[in-house]
Formats: sequence, C-alpha cells, structure tokens
Amino acid sequence: MENIKIEKSSTIEKKLPSNLEAEQSVIGSVLVNNDIIDEISSIIKSNNFFDPAHRKIYELIEELNNKGMIANPITLKNFLEKSDSLSEVGGIDYLVKLTRFSSSIKQAVDYAKIVHEMYVKRELILISENLTLEAKEDNIDNTSDKIIEKAEQSLYQLAEKGSFSQSYIKFNQALEQTIEMATQAVKNDQGIVGVPTGLKDLDEKLGGLHKSDLVIIAGRPSMGKTALATNIAYHASKKIMDNNEKSSVAFFSLEMSSEQLSTRILSEQTRIQQNDIRRGKATEEELERYIEASRNINDLPLYIDETPAITISALSNRARRLKRLFGLKLIVVDYLQLMRTYSKKNESRVQEISEITQGLKALAKELSVPVLALSQLSRAVEQRDKKIPELSDLRESGSIEQDADVVLFVYREEYYVEKQQPKIGSIEHAEWQSKMNDIAGLADIIIGKQRHGPTGNIHVEFEGMYTKFKDLTKK
Repeated sequence: MENIKIEKSSTIEKKLPSNLEAEQSVIGSVLVNNDIIDEISSIIKSNNFFDPAHRKIYELIEELNNKGMIANPITLKNFLEKSDSLSEVGGIDYLVKLTRFSSSIKQAVDYAKIVHEMYVKRELILISENLTLEAKEDNIDNTSDKIIEKAEQSLYQLAEKGSFSQSYIKFNQALEQTIEMATQAVKNDQGIVGVPTGLKDLDEKLGGLHKSDLVIIAGRPSMGKTALATNIAYHASKKIMDNNEKSSVAFFSLEMSSEQLSTRILSEQTRIQQNDIRRGKATEEELERYIEASRNINDLPLYIDETPAITISALSNRARRLKRLFGLKLIVVDYLQLMRTYSKKNESRVQEISEITQGLKALAKELSVPVLALSQLSRAVEQRDKKIPELSDLRESGSIEQDADVVLFVYREEYYVEKQQPKIGSIEHAEWQSKMNDIAGLADIIIGKQRHGPTGNIHVEFEGMYTKFKDLTKK
C-alpha cells in the first residue's frame, strides 16, 4: 500500500481496540472495486467499523450494493447530500482520499479480518462491562444463573460471528457435501453416516441420527422411552471413546438423577438387575463384575445434566459450552414436557411446548448435532382398542410433529396384554398365556415420521429387568 499519511475522518480518542488504517483500506478497496464486497461480506458488516464515519460510509455501500448500484465517491456523494450527512463523513474530499488506500482483493480480505478482530475485542469489553453492571444490580429477578446464561449466550454468539461462515453455499459445494456423505456411508461398515443408535435394523432405516435433526422418541409410560434414549446415548459415547474422538454426548435428565442413569447403564452392561444392587442382594461375583464394568466405562464422554425444569435457553447455553470445551456429537433431552421457558405466565402450555420444540430444532441446526428429545403421548391411546400410537397422539402440541425430522414411537404390546390376564384355569387364560408367550420380551420401534427416508416398524427385543433394547435374534 502507498505510504501516505493517514487522515482521520473525525477526531477519535483511541480508548478501545481499533485499526483505522485497516478500516480505510477496506473501504477504499471496495470503492475502487465493488466486487471485493462479495469476498468480505461474510467477514464484516457496517457495525464492525469503529469510526462512525466509516460505519456510515460502509452502510451506504452495502445498501447500494444490495440494490445492484455502483458504490463510488460520486454515487456516495449524491446519496449523502440528499440526507444532509455528507459533512458527517468528511465531505467528498475524504471519500476520494479513501480510494488512495485501495489494495488487492487478498489484502482487502486480510484487512477486513483485522477490522472484525478489533470489533470482537470491543464487544468482549462491552460484554464484560455489562456483566459487571448486572452483577452489581440489586435485582431479585436477575439471578446469578440468569446473568451467567446471558453472558454465555453473548459470548457464544460472538464466537460464531468470528467463524466467517456464510448463510448460503453454492450448489456445487452442496453436491460435494452430498458426495462426501455418500462416500462415508459406503466406507462405514454399518453403512451409516449419522450417530449410530446401536440397533442395526433401526440404523438401517434411519442411517443413524443425522446432524441438525430433531428426533422425537414418544410413548406412553412404561413403554421404555428413557431406556431406549439411554441405550442410544451409551452406544454413541462408547463409540466416541473407542475411536479416541474429541467429542461427547450431552444427556439432560429432567426426571431421573445422574446416579439413576448410571445405574441403568451398568445394569444394561453387566446384566445385573438394578434392584439387586440397590437392595444389597447381588452376589460377590456380581459385585466384582459391577465394579469392573464401571472401571471400563469410567472415561465415557457422557455428560449428564440433572437440572429439573430447565429452560430452553439454559439448556442451549450448556450445550454450547460443552461443544466449545469438549466437542459434541449428540444431545438427549428426557423429556421435553418437563422443560419450561421464560415466557409470560399467561401463555398456554401448547404455545410453551411449541417454543421449546422450535428452540430444540434451532439448537440442532446451530450446533450441527442431532437432538434426541423424549415426549409423552396423550391418554387418547388408552381409549382405543388398539393401543398402537399415532402422530396425532403427541401430547400438547402439533408443533412437535411439525418441528421434528424423525418421530419414533416405542410400543410394547406385552405391557397391555399382561394387564388383561383372565382367571387362572379358564380357557381364556390358556389363550392369554399362549399370546403372552408369543410377545414376551418383544417391542416395536415405530418410525411415524422421517423427512429423509421411509416410515415403518422395527421389531426389537426388550429386556425390562436390564432396561436394554437389542436387535431381534433371527430364527
């Protein structure tokens, strides 16, 4: 760049991080070659400029560019005169002088990154100042948890702005991603590219749990929703550990404690009933097996958050933090009807659930991970002769079905037939016993909705005493 003495458009005391020379070079380069704006539009916006005059000039450049008009000192002068703000940016002389600081496209991109870097540092200072002010406020509603959540959200949003990601991609880039996904699926022994569920037939239908998808597991009480979610979370985190990946699984358990979840996982892995351990009825050999299994999965990258009635904003912030610190492959929420929002109290539960599902879907897209959320079903299922669940049974909100990419129902006929036991010794009892023998230990995972593929039923085994779902043994 030509060695020219830089003149400021206004007298600004440099108290905050800034680089006025870089700002002038970026604007000068764009005024000489408007094509450069396409190269830097994903890096900076007008509010990134420190100098108010530069901010105003670049804002007008963006406006003209959006309208398909040329942005140069002459066109800028015309528009600035109409709004009586030409003098605010240093007049036509300063606009012309800015063009003398123009540089190549590559240099302009580098200078744009410098401008953005200074902006981020200023925003960090602003966040810290706001944090200090809010912490000093004597406001009973503004709890420390809320202050931390807001600060974390602000920091995450700022970090994302620094990634220079574009909101659009050219079609050929989309094709490249599709080919890469297909190639990974072919190379993968299991033929899947998403997070594996650990159930072969289910993975075959779904291709695993895909990035950015909201997956709902729904069912009536005692069907095994939590068991299935826990099985999937364990399998995904075990695969991460075995492959030495830098990633993790987040399990938000709003109903069960972390100790109850870990007990379920150990029971599933050791095939020792939870009650035997809790009541001290396990044998010495079983206890040794239990302890050995705990050592083997001690480093499992599974993070459990047992906060009851967690808000969608708190959950999102904690998921963002996990991804930032450890990487993140899957989020599990058990279950969404126990979540809440900060909305007004007079808002209906249907609206609240809608806000929660929209928030979970937005989080899945933002973090580019599958979100697996459990949901209750309405009692309408119990009123039917056939208890097989349907999409219309999703409780409290049609938005669950609307926002979800995949809806899975867990259904165990055995649960309902068992309750209909006739009098022992009767002909009906013999028929009932025969029916029970046929369906004992079986379950259906019904794919009620799938944006990317087919629906249908997956027949699996369910070992209730160990809370374990597994592939059906082929006879």
